Amino acid sequence: MKILSIQSAVAFGHVGNSAAVFPLQRIGVEVLPVYTVNFSNHTGYGAWRGPLISPADVADVIAGIEDRGVFPEIDAVLSGYQGSEGIGDVIVDAVARVKAANPSAIYACDPVMGNAKSGCFVAPAIPVLLREKVVPAADLITPNQFELGFLTGTEPDSIESTLASVDAARAMGPRTVLVTSVERPDRDPETIEMLAVDDSGAWIVQTPLLPMKANGSGDVTAALFTAHYRATGDAADALARTVSSVFDLLEKTHLSGQRELQLVESQGAYAHPRLQFAVRQVR
Repeated sequence: MKILSIQSAVAFGHVGNSAAVFPLQRIGVEVLPVYTVNFSNHTGYGAWRGPLISPADVADVIAGIEDRGVFPEIDAVLSGYQGSEGIGDVIVDAVARVKAANPSAIYACDPVMGNAKSGCFVAPAIPVLLREKVVPAADLITPNQFELGFLTGTEPDSIESTLASVDAARAMGPRTVLVTSVERPDRDPETIEMLAVDDSGAWIVQTPLLPMKANGSGDVTAALFTAHYRATGDAADALARTVSSVFDLLEKTHLSGQRELQLVESQGAYAHPRLQFAVRQVR
């Protein structure tokens, strides 16, 4: 499997492609990483160095890959945080070119906009771009519950309302939706859930809620689910494998006391997920 991953990169720590590439490689995926920024560290530290890469330069790198005749071999295009409207246009154009070369390729979009605790933290134009242009071009999206509501103009909280919001998102274009960080009021407050929906049904899985925030965990989640789902077409299996790997990564990070994901130290969890959490069909 080959995945073209158009995301940010950092030298220190693990977000964007610096979070997604290694876990994908560890499960046997050939990754073609294209960087949208090349920063010293993620912006959560409040200070960083390095360049934003212009949309024209990102497009030039992608064109160079196309020149090598690789597009017919690409199985999926993956994107995450989009820092500017121009990058969104470049990604949508790349998806169209890849799909022209390989009609079986899929586009997986993590529509990063914010979260329930921090609110929306992207430029005001980005949610509009995602809603009107990027998400309709996607086959698979991986929003958190807050982003799902923001995309669809709904307020998902219960399983029923979250499923209704997913249906609204699927009506926009993508047939498969992975909702991360599902928090419904009637759950055990020390747990958190993840929900996957496609044409064949809907499945949810619950894990302990770890008392931590880990930048980059969503990037790992989107990458692993995309690869597993593209390989099998089985949403329940992809959900089980992804949740198992990401939970073990987060638990190891929490126990380490470090701020950054223990990405390399957790590599066994990607290659050999324990499948320790039950997946339940809800529709």
